[in-house]
Amino acid sequence: MDEEEEEAHLKAAFGDSSDDEHLADRETKAVWERVEKINGLWLCRNFLSVHHQSDLLSAILNEGWFVEESINQAMRFGDLPSWATELSELILESVESVDLPVLPADLLCREPLFDQLIVNLYQPGEGICAHVDLLRFEDGIAIVSLESPCVMRFSPAEKGEGEDVDVLLSPGSLILMSGEARYGWKHEINRKQIGFQVWEGEEIDQKRRISVTLRKLCPS
Repeated sequence: MDEEEEEAHLKAAFGDSSDDEHLADRETKAVWERVEKINGLWLCRNFLSVHHQSDLLSAILNEGWFVEESINQAMRFGDLPSWATELSELILESVESVDLPVLPADLLCREPLFDQLIVNLYQPGEGICAHVDLLRFEDGIAIVSLESPCVMRFSPAEKGEGEDVDVLLSPGSLILMSGEARYGWKHEINRKQIGFQVWEGEEIDQKRRISVTLRKLCPS
C-alpha cells in the first residue's frame, strides 16, 4: 500500500477534522456497558476518539505488514510495538476509571496485561468463523475495531446452552471477554460477499475493517 492509498483510507474512515475537534474527542469519557445474557462480556462503544483511531490506524499501516494484498494478518509475541503497549495501558486506564467489574481484579494486576498481538485486515465480504480462543492464552481478551463497523455474533460453545447474541462493533469500540464470555462462548463475524450485515433493521455497508486483538500467553 503506497502513501496515497493510505491517505485515502484515512480520509475515508475519519474525514477532515480540526484540532479543536480532536481536543473535544479526547475529553469524551468512555462509557462501559455489560452485554446482557453473557457474563464477562463488556463493550465500550466510544473507547477511542476519532483522533486516536486515526493515530492508531496510521501506526498499524506504517508497520508495513499489509503492503502485499495477499497478507491480511500480523502476529507479535512478547515485546509488542510501542503503540500496542500504549493501547494496553489505555485499556487498563479505562477499566480502572469506572466502578464496574469489567475485568476481574487478578487480571488487572498481572504484568504485563497483554503480551500477544494480532492485527487482522478484513476486506468487504471477509470475516472469521465461530471459535473459542486457544487455551494457550490466559483469561481476558481485548478487541479494538477500526474503520468499518460489523456485527459480531456470540454463540454458546455447547449447543443448546442458550441463544445467540449479536453485538455491534463500531469503529473505535473495544470489547472485553473474560470468564464465561471467554471460555463458554464462541464468537464470529459473518460478512457475506453477497448482501449485507443488518443491525436493528439497517444494512451495514461493508468496507475494509481492521481489528486489534490483545491477549496474554499462559506461562510455559
